[in-house]
Amino acid sequence: MIERDGASGVTHRTVAREAELPSTASTYYFESIDALLTAALTTCMDEDAERLRELTEAPGRGSGKHAALAALMAETVAGRGRLLAEFELCLLASRRPELRGPTRRWSEVLSDFARLFTGDPLRIKVFANAYDGLLLQGLLAERPPTAGEFEAMLRQLLPEEPTV
Repeated sequence: MIERDGASGVTHRTVAREAELPSTASTYYFESIDALLTAALTTCMDEDAERLRELTEAPGRGSGKHAALAALMAETVAGRGRLLAEFELCLLASRRPELRGPTRRWSEVLSDFARLFTGDPLRIKVFANAYDGLLLQGLLAERPPTAGEFEAMLRQLLPEEPTV
C-alpha cells in the first residue's frame, strides 16, 4: 500500500480492506496509523539490516564483499516496490523523531560494513550516507544501475586498502 499510495494513503480502513479483514481489525492490533507505520518501517529496516549483517559477517574480504553488496543493491532496486516503501517511510521518519530508531540501526549496519575496508570515521560516514543515495538514484534512473555499475561505485567509496 505504501508503494502504491504513499504513507499518507495508509488508513485503518484501507489496511483492513487490503488484508481482507473486518474494518476494525487493524485498530485491534495497532492503536494508531503511526504505530502501524512504525511497525512497517521497523520490519523493513530490520530485515534489510539482517541481510547486510549476514553479508558483513560472511567469510571473505575485499572484492567478494563489494560484489556481494553490489548484487544485493541491484536486486533491491530491481524490486522497486519495497525500496519505494522504505524511502517513503524514511521520509515520514524525518518528520517524526519517534520513527527514527530503525533508520539509526540501518546506518549502524552500513557503518559496520564500511569498517571492513577502513577505520576512517569520515569515509565510513560518507559510505553510509552515499549508499542510500545510490539506491534512490537507482530508483530514479531510466535504466537502474547493474550490479557491475554498483560495484564500481562501491570500490570508489570503499577502496581496498593495500596489504603490506
